Amino acid sequence: MKPFSIISLITLLLATGCTSQKKLAYLANLPEAAGEQYFPMSIPEYRLQPRDILYITVKAMTADGTIQDFLSSFGSRTGTTTFSSGEAGQYIYGYDVGSDGGILVPVLGTIKVGGLTLDEAREIIQDVADRHFNNATVECKLLSFKFTVIGEVHAPGTYINYNNYLTALEAVGRAGGIGDFGRRDRLLVVRPVEGGTKTYTLNLQDRAILSNEAYFLLPNDVVIVQPQDKKIFNLNFPTFASILSVTTSLITTTLLLINYFGKN
Repeated sequence: MKPFSIISLITLLLATGCTSQKKLAYLANLPEAAGEQYFPMSIPEYRLQPRDILYITVKAMTADGTIQDFLSSFGSRTGTTTFSSGEAGQYIYGYDVGSDGGILVPVLGTIKVGGLTLDEAREIIQDVADRHFNNATVECKLLSFKFTVIGEVHAPGTYINYNNYLTALEAVGRAGGIGDFGRRDRLLVVRPVEGGTKTYTLNLQDRAILSNEAYFLLPNDVVIVQPQDKKIFNLNFPTFASILSVTTSLITTTLLLINYFGKN
């Protein structure tokens, strides 16, 4: 093998293994710094499902002028006003939605909230609370907003979101960002829906993602960052380089021996 051919082969291998700056950028086609553009967003409304966990308080002012959470006086909540933010605390202090869509609340009884939005559930609970307490205020929050990010990210895993909304970009950020071998133009969102599963493909390099239906994640969504096609090549490049080096040495040694014995 001629030296020129060897150099050409090495150059080709290096070129195919390189990643351009354009492939590493997010929202690469946004307007320039001086430009502005509006992207309409449709934030999906999450509807409560079985196994969801709610944090509910029923607060009102007592005769002595203090604010009391009446639910904290019943059951396992007796004598405590501190809420545990850990996952175990959700099961201890939260109200889980049963398979029939109902939650069992002390004094208030069983309330159907399955299929409702958080605002609708709060209104239903407020109506029931008004029958038992005077001038009470109900607060209702979703505790079990979990999402999972796997694939080519620095910190894959399952995370808990404590805000009302979460975007795909925020989810990737929580997972440490996309790794060197991850594809920013192909993000898969797997969403459980009633009766099955729905999937979406997002391109984090395209500004159109800002108006995509799956840009805002819902509880229990799974985000999968796909690997680049060249990942296997990049992982095996040291092996290829070693084989090429050994092959080149053998060819060089063989040519030297042929040249030596040819002269003699």
